[in-house]
Amino acid sequence: MSRTKTRILLTMASLLATSIAAAGSVGAHDDDGMLGFSPAAASAEQALEQRFDAQLDPAELRSWLQQMSSQPNQVGSPHDKANAEFMLAKFRAWGWDAHIETFSVLYPTPKKVALELLGPHPYTAVLHEPVVAGDATSGLSGALPPYNVYGADGDVSAPLVYANYGMPDDYKDLARRGIDVRGKIVITRYGGGWRGLKPKLAQEHGAVGCLIYSDPHDDGYAKGDVWPQGGWRPAQGVQRGSVADMQVYPGDPLTPGVGSTAGAKRLALKDAQTLLKIPVLPISWADASPLLQALSGPVAPANWRGSLPLTYHVGPSTASVHLTVQSDWGRKPIYDVIAMVKGSTAPEQWIVRGNHHDGWVFGAWDPLAGNVALMAEAKAIGGLLKQGWRPQRTLVYASWDGEEPGLLGSTEWAETHAAELQQKAVLYINSDTNGRGFLGAGGSHSLQHMVNQVAAGVTDPETRVSVRERLRARLLVNGSAEGAKPEAKLAAELAAKGGDLPIEALGSGSDYSGFLEHLGIASLDLGFGGEDDNDGIYHSRYDSFDHYLRFGDPDFAYGVALAKVAGHIVLRSADANVLPLRFGDFSDTLTRYVGQLHQLVDTMRKNTAQQHRLLDAHAYALAADPTRPVAPPARDSDMPAIDLAPLDRAAQQLAQSTAALQVAYDQQAAGLALSGAKRKQVNQLIGSMEQRLTDSDGLPGRRWFRHFIYAPGMLTGYGVKTVPGVREALEARRWDEANRYAMATARVLDRYRAQVEQLTRLLRQH
Repeated sequence: MSRTKTRILLTMASLLATSIAAAGSVGAHDDDGMLGFSPAAASAEQALEQRFDAQLDPAELRSWLQQMSSQPNQVGSPHDKANAEFMLAKFRAWGWDAHIETFSVLYPTPKKVALELLGPHPYTAVLHEPVVAGDATSGLSGALPPYNVYGADGDVSAPLVYANYGMPDDYKDLARRGIDVRGKIVITRYGGGWRGLKPKLAQEHGAVGCLIYSDPHDDGYAKGDVWPQGGWRPAQGVQRGSVADMQVYPGDPLTPGVGSTAGAKRLALKDAQTLLKIPVLPISWADASPLLQALSGPVAPANWRGSLPLTYHVGPSTASVHLTVQSDWGRKPIYDVIAMVKGSTAPEQWIVRGNHHDGWVFGAWDPLAGNVALMAEAKAIGGLLKQGWRPQRTLVYASWDGEEPGLLGSTEWAETHAAELQQKAVLYINSDTNGRGFLGAGGSHSLQHMVNQVAAGVTDPETRVSVRERLRARLLVNGSAEGAKPEAKLAAELAAKGGDLPIEALGSGSDYSGFLEHLGIASLDLGFGGEDDNDGIYHSRYDSFDHYLRFGDPDFAYGVALAKVAGHIVLRSADANVLPLRFGDFSDTLTRYVGQLHQLVDTMRKNTAQQHRLLDAHAYALAADPTRPVAPPARDSDMPAIDLAPLDRAAQQLAQSTAALQVAYDQQAAGLALSGAKRKQVNQLIGSMEQRLTDSDGLPGRRWFRHFIYAPGMLTGYGVKTVPGVREALEARRWDEANRYAMATARVLDRYRAQVEQLTRLLRQH
C-alpha cells in the first residue's frame, strides 16, 4: 500500500501507545480457556484448525505469486483485470459463491513527465528504472513511468529549495534561516513522514512544485548492498505512491461518502478536496544528485544530510529547475473479487477478510505476498466445506483493487454497502504485504485477547516457539540492550509479566479504514516482517518475484504462518458460541490514552511557562541595553484551562462497567449454553459494539472519519492519533475545540458503556 511497510506492527513504540495496564486485565493469561467457546467446543475448534492447517501448501503460494506478479499490475492494466478473473475462478472452484464487483474511479495516469536542471550545468532526469540482471520482469513493457498519483498537472520553472523530509518542523527550520519557498520548487527526501504530506505542506507554504527523492541513507546503499547484489534500492530506483489528502477522506476523490457506481453523483475536479494543486514527481537519488549539487545557500543541518557524496545545501539554487507533469484525468474500472460462504446458524453476522491485489508495478511483496496467503485460507476453507463443515456465521473474502492509489476498492465497496455492513459485519480482518520475522497485529483493542490466544497457538517457522513468544523475546532483548530507550525498557517490563501483549492502534494506510474508521466495524491488520529486505524496492519496478524469492520469504513459510493466524481468527470468529471480543482490554487501553492526554496538557503548560520566562528575559535585556536589541522568542497563545474531567469520568465508569461484564461473562463461560434467542441478542450487541465508538458528525474538518478513538493524524499521514478530536486540537493549540471534543468523546464513550451494561444485564438473566 501507499504507506511504508517497514514497521513491525507490534513495535515497542506501539506498545507504549496502547495500554500498559492490559497485562492486568481480568483473564489476561491463557488459563481462561478459548475466548467465546465452551471447553467442549474449544476442543472441536482446535481439531478444525488442525484440519485447516494441513491443507496449507507453500508451493501453491509460490505458484500463485509468480503468476500474479508476472506482468505490470497497476490499476487499469490488463493484468490487473486478469488477476481478478484468475481469483474469481479459483474461489468458485473451491466452493465459494463469488463475483467481481466493478467500480469506476478517477485515476489520473501520466501522459508526460519531465524534469531538467537549467543553467550552466544542465541535466535531464532519466525518470526510468532500468533492467536489472537477475530480475526477469524488470525489462517488461506495460508499466507506467514513476509518478505520484493525484498530484496536479503543471509546467513550472523555478529555483529549487531543499526541505529535508518536508515535515512541519523542517519548514520552521527554513524560516529560521530566512529561506522562503514561495514561488520555488521544493525537493524533499522520502521518510520522516507520509509522502502525501510533503507536497501538501510545500503547497501550503507557497511552492509551485514538489520533488520527492529516495536518499540512500534511508533505503539504499547506506543500509546494505543494492539490488541485485542485495535487497536495497539501486541508483535509479523510484518509490511511486499516492499523494491524495487521504486524511480528509480516502477512496475516489470525486465520490466522498458514496460508492463510485455508474449512477453516482460526482464532484467536479476543482471541488475534490483531496486533490493537490501543484505538480509532484518522485525521483531516484541518481536523478536527485545533480539537482542537490546545484543548491547554494547555507549548509544543511547535520540531521538533514543524507548519504550522497556531496555537501547538502538548503538553497535556493542559482539555476532553475523545469518540471512537467501532464496526466490523463479519466476514470478507470477497478475489480473487487468478493466471495461468500453463507453461515449455517447465524448467517446475518458476517466475518469479512480482505487483502488487495493491485500493485504499483508487479507488486510481489506489496501486496501479493499477503494476497496469496488469503487465497490459501480460502482454499483450505473450501476443503473444510467439502469435508462437511459449515461456518455458523457468514464468511466474506475480498481481494480489493485500487488500494495503492487511495484505498479505492475497499472504500467504494464499504460505502456502497454501508447499511448492510453496519447491520451484519462484526469483524474485518486485513492484511497487506507479508515478509518474514515477527508477527504484527493492530486494531480494535476488544480483539486483543483473541489475537494473543491465536498467536500463542501458531508456531514460528524459524524458532519453533509460538509467534507470540518470539515477539516477547525480542522485546526483552531490545529492552535490556545497553543504551536502550525508555520506551524499549518499558516494553520489556510488560513482556516480562507474561500474558497478553497489547496490539497497536490503527491509523490508516490500508483497507481497514473504511470498515473501522468510517463504519465502526471492529477490525484487525495482520502481517509478518522485520527480517526481510523489502524496504528498498517499496513501490518500485523491482518489487518482483525474483526479489521476493531472495529477500522476502523464500520458502513461503511465513505466508503459511500468516494464513494460519488470519485463518484461525476467521474460524474462531465464525464458530464461537459468543463472539470472541473482550471489552475490558479496550477500557484498559482507553485509560492509558486519557492519561497520555493529561501528560500532553502538562507538557504544553510547562512549555508555555518557559516561553513566558524567555519573554521576560528578553524584556529585561532590552531595558538593560536598548542599543542591543535582541529578537524576542516566538510566543504561542496563552493556554487556558483544559477540562479533561468528562473523559476521566467516562473512562472510570467504563472500567467499572467492563469489570462487571467480565464477571457476568465468567459466570456463563463454563458452559456458554445460552438459549438460541438469548445468544443471538448477546452476539448482536457484541458485534455492533465498535459502532458505539463512532459519531455521525465525524471528526473536526473531516466528517468521513467517524471513529472517536482511532484515526490517522492530519499531520502524521498514516500514523495513528488516539482520541483524535481532543489530541489534535491540543497539539494545534485550538483550546476551545479541545474542550468541546473532550465532552463529545465522553458522550460517545457513555453510549459505548450503555451497551456494555445492556450486555451485562442480558448475561445475568436466567
